[in-house]
Amino acid sequence: MYSFLTTTAWTDYELIDCGNFEKLERFGDYILARPEPQAAWDKHLPESEWDRLAQAVFKREKGNAEKGQWQLRKGMAEQWFINYRYNDLKLRFRLGLSSFKHVGLFPEQDPNWQFIYDKTRALPGKPKVLNMFAYTGGASLAANAGGADVTHLDSVKQVNFWARQNMEASNLDNIRWLVEDAMKYARREVKRGNKYQGIILDPPAYGRGPDGEKWQLEEQINELIKLCADLLEPENNFFVINLYSLGFSALILDNLIRASFGKTVKNEELGELYLQDRGQRKLPLGTFFRFSSEK
Repeated sequence: MYSFLTTTAWTDYELIDCGNFEKLERFGDYILARPEPQAAWDKHLPESEWDRLAQAVFKREKGNAEKGQWQLRKGMAEQWFINYRYNDLKLRFRLGLSSFKHVGLFPEQDPNWQFIYDKTRALPGKPKVLNMFAYTGGASLAANAGGADVTHLDSVKQVNFWARQNMEASNLDNIRWLVEDAMKYARREVKRGNKYQGIILDPPAYGRGPDGEKWQLEEQINELIKLCADLLEPENNFFVINLYSLGFSALILDNLIRASFGKTVKNEELGELYLQDRGQRKLPLGTFFRFSSEK
């Protein structure tokens, strides 16, 4: 089933406006303006309103499409916390202003956090869950809160430390932290014969492992999904993959996953994640494919 999923009502987050390749968002008490390559339409609010509301504005460095600097108004914090709640799931995230425009959280992942929490709780015993390219750990926290034994893998040591802070702020514990190259780790786990009831993937378009290992989505995603098919238990399972790579269709994921997982794929769902602003524009923010053994 092809789906368009967006966040549920969230007290500490709101997409206020988007357009002209920017987005205006509220994270808790603070409003930020930053670049958004998908927002190809006009803004709903006038520039004067953006100028009035934004407490931090990200400006790219000249000639650099990735890095830049934040321009802060007086009273704007460089780090702060926000809360997230879904039924009995209560999480707390530390946010911060990075030189790559990110703040440590992707709010559009809310539907996947809910899926992970619900599916983990439904699995028998204490399921093993592997989260690769795990960033600051929203999915890891959701699985851990659902009762899973979680392995959180990211190639950046500082990001894992950030995720640990989120775990502690959320009153959770016992997540296993790995600073590893995802492909190398998956290959080793297959050789060891290890299995997981849940696997979560959120790979970037490109990146580097802790020892400089090259990650290129188009070149390596097929092998990684094949490895995940070997690692996932054939029953009592769930699988989630999310991609932010522009132009990488959910149908590509559909073909890759069905070819590798075969009959393991049940109750599947694929589509796009988006956020909706006050002007009712829908901002696409990634494609996903997920399935589980139970509805």
